[in-house]
Amino acid sequence: MLYWLTELSDGGGAFNLFRYITFRAGGAFLTALLFGFLFGPPLINVLRLRQGKGQPIRTDGPETHFTKAGTPTMGGLLIVGALLTSTMLWARLDNPFVWMVLFVTMSYAAIGFADDYAKVSKQTSAGLSSKMRLLLGFVIAGIAAYWASLFHPPELTGNLALPVFKDTLIHLGVFFVPFAMIVIVGAANAVNLTDGLDGLAIMPVMIAGGTLGIIAYAVGRVDFTEYLEVHYVPGTGEILIFCAALFGGGLGFLWYNAPPAAVFMGDTGSLALGGALGAIAVATKHEIVLAIVGGLFVVEALSVIIQVFYFKRTGKRVFLMAPIHHHYEKKGWAEPQIVIRFWIIALILAMIGLATLKVR
Repeated sequence: MLYWLTELSDGGGAFNLFRYITFRAGGAFLTALLFGFLFGPPLINVLRLRQGKGQPIRTDGPETHFTKAGTPTMGGLLIVGALLTSTMLWARLDNPFVWMVLFVTMSYAAIGFADDYAKVSKQTSAGLSSKMRLLLGFVIAGIAAYWASLFHPPELTGNLALPVFKDTLIHLGVFFVPFAMIVIVGAANAVNLTDGLDGLAIMPVMIAGGTLGIIAYAVGRVDFTEYLEVHYVPGTGEILIFCAALFGGGLGFLWYNAPPAAVFMGDTGSLALGGALGAIAVATKHEIVLAIVGGLFVVEALSVIIQVFYFKRTGKRVFLMAPIHHHYEKKGWAEPQIVIRFWIIALILAMIGLATLKVR
């Protein structure tokens, strides 16, 4: 919205700054961060009053989690609110990729909110049925995938780009949309599974979001893509605004989610943020790189898949408990120890993901 102030510029002066994505990204970061600090306390108070007993704690979970009883959930509303406000203020609203990512984020937030509301109102760890969540998730992802394909350059439409092997494109044709749907839905649910300890999910999401923001900015500039020898996707640079808002909003939320958490993200936040990461990867044609940058989420999801599959086949467990962060809790690791080490892993994976931009 503030980009329109450039109409008041004659090519110089303060209003000309709004032409630059980097300047507006900085503004988006600060706006989202301020939003979190301003609205965090009143939102938490409202959630605590309305929810009473807070998020239900799984009876089969680690014993240490029973001390978290009474902590309100749906804190993802703070992140989503900061994201929406900041992006609408600082991004160009004529950019289709910005609207596509916002569409996925807000739609998945709505699914998560309905799930959280069902859990809190019924005081059970079971919210919406998994079938309903998946169905809605795939419908939203399908719309977003088709939306993105309409604005990809012709030489990239329906193709899957590979990191490192930059001259190689795998033609998926009509199968690109189903593939992109799996990427978005998979990312959303992987982040959702990771959100099990105070502060565990939000920092890796911020790291992945910041990394994808840099990638989006790079692939949206002809000069950068020529130097890096990656595929040029016009318009994706504007996604950096969204990613900067995600980082600022995430920091604001982490202030209240740091151990011991005053509020949980809930499915409202985890599904929205995971879906956003998937949507950004699809928009920038970096779906494979997302699996590297978000490798921590991949491991968390795989630990659940392996556990369920192996248990059904043998009646035995591979992990003491899944997702894998609970396995380490059962082994006696302290919660902050798990969280910080997982943050370090997420940062290392993000650096590897960024390196694929130049590696050939």
